Amino acid sequence: MFRLDNKIAVITGGGSGIGRATALLFGQQGARVQVLDFNSEQANQTVSEIQTAGGEANAIICDVSQQAAVTTALQQIDKIDILVNSAGISHIGNVETTSEADFDRVFSINVKGIYNCLYAAIPLMKKQGGGVILNMSSVAAAVGISDRFAYSMSKGAVAAMTLSVAKDYVKANIRCNSISPARVHTPFVDGFLKKNFPGQEAAMFRKLEQTQPIGRMANPQEIAKLVLYLCSDDASFITGTDYPIDGGFIRLNN
Repeated sequence: MFRLDNKIAVITGGGSGIGRATALLFGQQGARVQVLDFNSEQANQTVSEIQTAGGEANAIICDVSQQAAVTTALQQIDKIDILVNSAGISHIGNVETTSEADFDRVFSINVKGIYNCLYAAIPLMKKQGGGVILNMSSVAAAVGISDRFAYSMSKGAVAAMTLSVAKDYVKANIRCNSISPARVHTPFVDGFLKKNFPGQEAAMFRKLEQTQPIGRMANPQEIAKLVLYLCSDDASFITGTDYPIDGGFIRLNN
C-alpha cells in the first residue's frame, strides 16, 4: 500500500521541515522526487539522502513567489503526477504589529507561491490525463491563534484555493486536498525559541508542547505519512477535503 512507483512528484519546500520529510518518504516509496526549494544547499542535501537510500531525486532551485521562475522550472519536467505545496513561512504578530512588508512577504510565499505552482502544474496534469495536488494548510485556518494574523490569513486562503481547484478540475481527474497540522517540531521552532527565548528554550518548548491536547508536537515524519496516503492511489476517492493532523488541537481545546 501507498507505493508511488513511477510517479513523478514535485515537492516545494523540500529542503527542510515537512517538505523534506515528505520528499524522503516519497523517495522510499518509489517516487521520482523533484525537490523544489529556494535554498540550494538544503535542496541538494535532501536529494543526496534520497539517492543514498536508493531512490531517484533531483533538485530544482526556485523561488515559488516568482511566477516566471516557477513556470520555467516545472516546464523542465516532462510529467507531474503529484504536486505537494509545502513551501511556506510563518510570522508572529497581530494586525497592529504586522507591517505591510510582513504581510506582503507572507502572502507572496504562502498564497501566491501556491497559486504559481498550481498555475504551472495544472495544465501539465490536464494534458497527461490527471494528477494529485496536496496543499499545506494549518489549524490556523480553522481556529483563532494569538499573534498569527498574517499566517492565519495565508492558511485560510490555502483552504479556499484547495476547494476551488478540487471543484474546477474533478472532471479532469485531478484530485486536490489539504492537510492542517498543528505545531510541528521543525527547524523553525528551534530558531524561533533561540531568537526570542535565549537560555529558556527547553522550558518554552515544553510550554508549546502543552498547547496540544495530546501533550507534544508532531514530528515531520508523522505529517509526511498523511501526505503520502492522500497522494497515493489508495486515496483515489478523496478530493476537496482538509485533514486536520493536530493532536486534538481543534476539537479538544475547549
